Amino acid sequence: MSVDETGTEPGDAGADEPGWDVDPDDESGAAVVAAVGRQIKAWREAAGLRAGEFGTAIGYGEDQIYKVEGGRRIPRPEFLDKADEVLGAGGKIAAMKQDVAEVRYPRKIRELAKMEERAVELSAYGSHNLHGLLQTEEYARALFGMRRPAFSQDEVERLVAARVARQSIFDRSPGPELSFVQEEVTLRRHLGGRMVLRRQLERLLEVGQLRNVEIQAMPTGRDDHAGMGGEMQVLKFKDGSAVGRSEGDFGSRPVSDPKHLRIVELRCGIIRAQALTPRESLAFIEQVLGET
Repeated sequence: MSVDETGTEPGDAGADEPGWDVDPDDESGAAVVAAVGRQIKAWREAAGLRAGEFGTAIGYGEDQIYKVEGGRRIPRPEFLDKADEVLGAGGKIAAMKQDVAEVRYPRKIRELAKMEERAVELSAYGSHNLHGLLQTEEYARALFGMRRPAFSQDEVERLVAARVARQSIFDRSPGPELSFVQEEVTLRRHLGGRMVLRRQLERLLEVGQLRNVEIQAMPTGRDDHAGMGGEMQVLKFKDGSAVGRSEGDFGSRPVSDPKHLRIVELRCGIIRAQALTPRESLAFIEQVLGET
């Protein structure tokens, strides 16, 4: 039995679920998905299976098979695992999961994630919302959902998935030294609603207990504040190199020039000194949680 044009036949796993469409503006990503699709088609035809038969065997509709093979749909990890097993690929199809997983995320985020993977130290200051590495999935979804002009549902899910995937940085061993300073307002603003904020604050308390993580709060009542220019971040790497970004400075672009880095690092250091200590900050977050 064939599926309709939307690919929503019962049992069609992941049919048109948001976040798995190919971004036409991401040429390198689209090329990877197209290459994977061609490989899957070649294996299917070598096995003597029609698209519908192959789809039935792995639990996907015929329309989804054609989309994946045509490079119009990013295959999910379980799709690749099942395809590898059914087609007897001996792990060759399943081995493409990492490449495909990276392609799912926007190009700029892929580049940021690669830098975070290499980083041995990260210092960040957030003024409007919580740093992406600290955000819960529902907080991130609420944040992206507020964007104007509005993102499509597919774009929202793609961005949320990318943000959550970056948080594997907390699982690294040995882990990098991570330092976050957050404005008090980012701990109090009910983005997504009160319960979303409560769960977000609970996540901060959990992450803040990690030995390599420091979370500091910048009280609104501070008389002196070196972060009035906006958000900033510095990433340092094992080879001694570093990259920084300061909102409103240097075109808001990442910089690695020592003169520019010195300015960003100086500001980050002063901001940490002006904020509550990590211990005081966790107590403050607990207080805000109790008031929320």
